[in-house]
Amino acid sequence: MCAQLEKQNTNEITYEGLLKGNRDWVAATLAEDPTFFDRLSAGQKPPILWIGCSDSRVPANQITNTNPGDIFVHRNIANVVVHTDMNMLSVLDYAVNVLEVEHVIVCGHYGCGGVAAAIGNKQHGIIDNWLRNIKDTYRLHYHELDVISDPVKRRDRLVELNVIEGVFNLSKTSIVQNRWANGKKLTVNGWVYSLETGLIKDLSVSCESNDHLGSVFKMEGITTPS
Repeated sequence: MCAQLEKQNTNEITYEGLLKGNRDWVAATLAEDPTFFDRLSAGQKPPILWIGCSDSRVPANQITNTNPGDIFVHRNIANVVVHTDMNMLSVLDYAVNVLEVEHVIVCGHYGCGGVAAAIGNKQHGIIDNWLRNIKDTYRLHYHELDVISDPVKRRDRLVELNVIEGVFNLSKTSIVQNRWANGKKLTVNGWVYSLETGLIKDLSVSCESNDHLGSVFKMEGITTPS
């Protein structure tokens, strides 16, 4: 169910227009499904956690043709996944242990401004501290990246590697490893979205256990969440 509405021109969006758009959406949704909001307000049980970029052109529900309630979403600049991000970890913990999602998807996008900034040497402000995480991903893969002469292809490959490292970083968390150790299904996947085609590329990096991790990253003393 996805109500079809006439969209505002992005050059004409106003504060008042957003509120009118909300009213129009509610009216169209109720006309199509009078019980939609009753069901939505009763609770959520999404099977997917989506970790994506904050870029306004990459909305999880729209590019996957899903509805409100289908995907639990966390977004940040350049879809970075690091173990020091308490915001991301809090979302992950809630999604895995309360909502009991079965899939976590890290989704980047080609043409990512955050990745492009991380490759460069210009200062951008406080965000430079955040982008250091992507520079560290470059450091891990510089043998591959430095031989790519085309700067656009190099940036887009770093977009992919940033997603792949995000998938592995999720696998290293106690949250995800506890879920696996308790025998519950959880798959972590990496995707990249193309702004030019609208299509998603599956990077074929999928983790369903900690078997792929080095021994130093494997957790012991697993406990079941209360």
